[in-house]
Amino acid sequence: MTNIAIKKISDSNIKSSIVQEVLNDLPEWFGLPDSTKEYIEESRTLELWVALMDEEVIGFITLTASSADCAEIHCMGVKKRYHRKGVGKSLFQILENEAKEKYDYIQVKTVDEGHYKEYDQTIAFYKNQGFAKLEVFPTLWDEWNPCLVLIKKV
Repeated sequence: MTNIAIKKISDSNIKSSIVQEVLNDLPEWFGLPDSTKEYIEESRTLELWVALMDEEVIGFITLTASSADCAEIHCMGVKKRYHRKGVGKSLFQILENEAKEKYDYIQVKTVDEGHYKEYDQTIAFYKNQGFAKLEVFPTLWDEWNPCLVLIKKV
Protein backbone atom coordinates (compact mmCIF):
# COMPACT_ATOMS: atom_id res chain seq x y z
CA MET A 1 0.00 0.00 0.00
CA THR A 2 1.91 2.99 -1.24
CA ASN A 3 -0.48 5.83 -0.44
CA ILE A 4 -0.39 5.49 3.35
CA ALA A 5 0.48 8.64 5.24
CA ILE A 6 1.70 8.48 8.84
CA LYS A 7 1.25 11.62 10.93
CA LYS A 8 1.98 12.47 14.54
CA ILE A 9 -1.07 13.90 16.29
CA SER A 10 -0.88 16.34 19.20
CA ASP A 11 -4.53 17.32 19.80
CA SER A 12 -5.90 15.18 22.66
CA ASN A 13 -9.47 15.15 21.32
CA ILE A 14 -8.34 14.00 17.88
CA LYS A 15 -6.17 11.31 19.50
CA SER A 16 -9.04 9.83 21.48
CA SER A 17 -11.34 9.99 18.46
CA ILE A 18 -8.80 8.10 16.31
CA VAL A 19 -8.30 5.41 18.95
CA GLN A 20 -12.05 4.99 19.46
CA GLU A 21 -12.70 4.68 15.72
CA VAL A 22 -10.02 2.03 15.19
CA LEU A 23 -10.69 0.01 18.34
CA ASN A 24 -14.41 -0.11 17.54
CA ASP A 25 -13.42 -1.95 14.34
CA LEU A 26 -11.48 -4.57 16.35
CA PRO A 27 -13.87 -6.21 18.84
CA GLU A 28 -11.94 -9.49 18.69
CA TRP A 29 -8.97 -7.72 20.30
CA PHE A 30 -10.68 -4.86 22.11
CA GLY A 31 -14.05 -6.26 23.15
CA LEU A 32 -13.94 -5.40 26.85
CA PRO A 33 -15.69 -2.02 27.20
CA ASP A 34 -13.84 -0.86 30.35
CA SER A 35 -10.44 -1.75 28.95
CA THR A 36 -11.22 -0.15 25.59
CA LYS A 37 -12.40 3.01 27.33
CA GLU A 38 -9.08 3.14 29.23
CA TYR A 39 -7.08 2.92 26.00
CA ILE A 40 -9.16 5.72 24.51
CA GLU A 41 -8.76 7.98 27.55
CA GLU A 42 -5.07 7.23 28.09
CA SER A 43 -4.28 7.99 24.43
CA ARG A 44 -5.11 11.64 25.05
CA THR A 45 -1.79 12.18 26.88
CA LEU A 46 0.50 9.84 24.91
CA GLU A 47 2.53 10.23 21.75
CA LEU A 48 0.33 8.99 18.92
CA TRP A 49 0.85 8.38 15.22
CA VAL A 50 -2.03 7.78 12.87
CA ALA A 51 -2.02 5.93 9.55
CA LEU A 52 -4.20 7.53 6.90
CA MET A 53 -5.21 6.44 3.44
CA ASP A 54 -6.84 9.17 1.39
CA GLU A 55 -7.58 10.94 4.71
CA GLU A 56 -9.35 7.85 6.13
CA VAL A 57 -8.05 6.77 9.54
CA ILE A 58 -6.85 3.17 9.13
CA GLY A 59 -4.62 2.65 12.18
CA PHE A 60 -2.66 4.17 15.05
CA ILE A 61 0.08 3.44 17.56
CA THR A 62 0.76 5.04 20.96
CA LEU A 63 4.04 5.31 22.85
CA THR A 64 4.69 5.50 26.56
CA ALA A 65 7.61 4.42 28.75
CA SER A 66 7.88 1.68 31.35
CA SER A 67 11.23 3.02 32.62
CA ALA A 68 13.96 5.50 31.71
CA ASP A 69 15.50 2.80 29.49
CA CYS A 70 12.42 1.18 27.98
CA ALA A 71 9.73 2.56 25.69
CA GLU A 72 6.43 0.74 25.55
CA ILE A 73 3.89 0.32 22.82
CA HIS A 74 0.85 1.30 24.84
CA CYS A 75 -1.67 0.35 22.18
CA MET A 76 -1.73 -0.32 18.46
CA GLY A 77 -4.61 -1.00 16.14
CA VAL A 78 -5.18 -1.32 12.42
CA LYS A 79 -8.67 -1.64 10.96
CA LYS A 80 -9.36 -5.23 9.93
CA ARG A 81 -9.63 -4.63 6.21
CA TYR A 82 -6.09 -3.21 6.26
CA HIS A 83 -4.47 -6.11 8.13
CA ARG A 84 -1.46 -7.74 6.44
CA LYS A 85 -0.92 -4.76 4.13
CA GLY A 86 2.09 -3.18 5.87
CA VAL A 87 0.17 -0.59 7.91
CA GLY A 88 1.22 -1.97 11.29
CA LYS A 89 4.82 -2.32 10.14
CA SER A 90 4.85 1.30 8.94
CA LEU A 91 3.42 2.52 12.24
CA PHE A 92 5.90 0.47 14.25
CA GLN A 93 8.88 1.73 12.22
CA ILE A 94 7.93 5.34 12.99
CA LEU A 95 7.57 4.56 16.70
CA GLU A 96 10.85 2.61 16.75
CA ASN A 97 12.74 5.48 15.11
CA GLU A 98 11.34 7.89 17.69
CA ALA A 99 12.08 5.52 20.58
CA LYS A 100 15.73 5.06 19.51
CA GLU A 101 16.35 8.70 20.39
CA LYS A 102 15.60 8.17 24.10
CA TYR A 103 15.46 4.47 24.94
CA ASP A 104 17.50 1.27 24.68
CA TYR A 105 14.52 -1.10 24.50
CA ILE A 106 10.90 -1.28 23.44
CA GLN A 107 8.42 -3.56 25.11
CA VAL A 108 4.85 -4.55 24.39
CA LYS A 109 2.35 -6.53 26.43
CA THR A 110 -0.16 -8.91 24.88
CA VAL A 111 -2.05 -12.08 25.74
CA ASP A 112 0.26 -15.12 25.77
CA GLU A 113 0.24 -17.63 22.93
CA GLY A 114 -2.29 -20.42 22.72
CA HIS A 115 -5.28 -18.64 24.23
CA TYR A 116 -6.84 -16.75 21.28
CA LYS A 117 -6.01 -16.97 17.58
CA GLU A 118 -6.19 -13.17 17.26
CA TYR A 119 -3.48 -12.70 19.86
CA ASP A 120 -1.38 -15.45 18.30
CA GLN A 121 -1.49 -13.30 15.14
CA THR A 122 -0.46 -10.28 17.21
CA ILE A 123 2.52 -12.16 18.66
CA ALA A 124 3.56 -13.30 15.16
CA PHE A 125 3.45 -9.66 14.02
CA TYR A 126 5.71 -8.51 16.85
CA LYS A 127 8.13 -11.40 16.34
CA ASN A 128 8.37 -10.35 12.68
CA GLN A 129 9.35 -6.86 13.90
CA GLY A 130 12.23 -8.35 15.91
CA PHE A 131 10.63 -8.77 19.35
CA ALA A 132 11.49 -11.69 21.63
CA LYS A 133 9.60 -13.13 24.58
CA LEU A 134 10.77 -11.76 27.92
CA GLU A 135 8.31 -13.13 30.47
CA VAL A 136 4.74 -14.27 31.06
CA PHE A 137 2.80 -12.91 34.03
CA PRO A 138 -0.02 -15.45 34.44
CA THR A 139 -2.34 -13.27 36.53
CA LEU A 140 -1.29 -9.67 35.82
CA TRP A 141 -4.59 -9.04 34.01
CA ASP A 142 -6.58 -12.14 34.97
CA GLU A 143 -6.23 -15.92 34.80
CA TRP A 144 -7.92 -16.11 31.35
CA ASN A 145 -5.53 -13.57 29.80
CA PRO A 146 -1.93 -14.28 30.84
CA CYS A 147 0.24 -11.28 30.02
CA LEU A 148 3.18 -11.90 27.70
CA VAL A 149 5.89 -9.24 27.66
CA LEU A 150 7.85 -8.99 24.42
CA ILE A 151 10.99 -6.85 24.20
CA LYS A 152 13.27 -5.51 21.48
CA LYS A 153 16.68 -3.84 21.70
CA VAL A 154 16.66 -0.64 19.62
